[in-house]
Amino acid sequence: MVEVGPAAPVAESEQMPARRRGLPRDRRTLALLAVLTVLAVVAGVGLWRAFSDPTPLSRSDVDAAVKEALDKAAQEQANATAEGVEVYRQILPSLVTVRVTGGSGASSGTASPSAGAAGTSLGAGFIFNSAGSVMTALHVVEQAAAGTGQISLTFADGTVTSAEIAQRVPAKDVAILQPSDRPATLVPAVLGRSVSVGDHVYPVGNPFGLTQSLSSGVVSGVDRTMRTRTGQIEGMIQFDAAVNPGNSGGPLLNKAGQVVGVVTGLVNPTDTAYFVGIGFAVPIGSAGGAGGPQK
Repeated sequence: MVEVGPAAPVAESEQMPARRRGLPRDRRTLALLAVLTVLAVVAGVGLWRAFSDPTPLSRSDVDAAVKEALDKAAQEQANATAEGVEVYRQILPSLVTVRVTGGSGASSGTASPSAGAAGTSLGAGFIFNSAGSVMTALHVVEQAAAGTGQISLTFADGTVTSAEIAQRVPAKDVAILQPSDRPATLVPAVLGRSVSVGDHVYPVGNPFGLTQSLSSGVVSGVDRTMRTRTGQIEGMIQFDAAVNPGNSGGPLLNKAGQVVGVVTGLVNPTDTAYFVGIGFAVPIGSAGGAGGPQK
């Protein structure tokens, strides 16, 4: 029988490696995450305290902030050009003053052209296309249409010329005039789209002979019916901007300076023709179709 003695000692090089000092790798990672979590909590608490308990603003701080805001608003307003100024600049080269001489100055519309001496009447119009055709209200030139008056046009550059009626649309109180002569530079008006109640509008014309006058207001209603001495006109734009005799035939503009209508009349329950708050214009969508292509 073989006797088994005590096991021989194992050499140091063959022993199991001693446990390394410190934490294992996975524990070090957990410790790092714990430290970062604590730091995040501390930072969050600090921010919460900063926002929940801010330093009170002094009266001077409030005054300075208000003054800065007011100064900024004033500067922005000073740098901006008023809407009406841009509208007027846009339409001015296209405006035309329409005069009829030799007639009685009477009108079949609810708004009359401004009557002058010796049977001269004054209305407004605008260059409608690149051929230089002028759109106006028919009742402005009705005496010429009847053969009892002569039409004279004055363009924005001062060019004065005679004109003939190229087309009449009594149902819309619209007339297209063809001038005998044209300015060296023609600037047709830009036509716009339909309008809605509340839109800002600007009529331009010659009220009481005050040429190229602009007023402003809003659209009060659409698809209105306006009664005239010879019938009625449907689908009208109602607006509250001031118009008076001499505005007839002039453009009604939107805030972009585009023509959205042709000023036709005003409503006044008295026997006078002065403006009391309700004006009418033919929408350019229906008035423009009256012109057709002009050559």
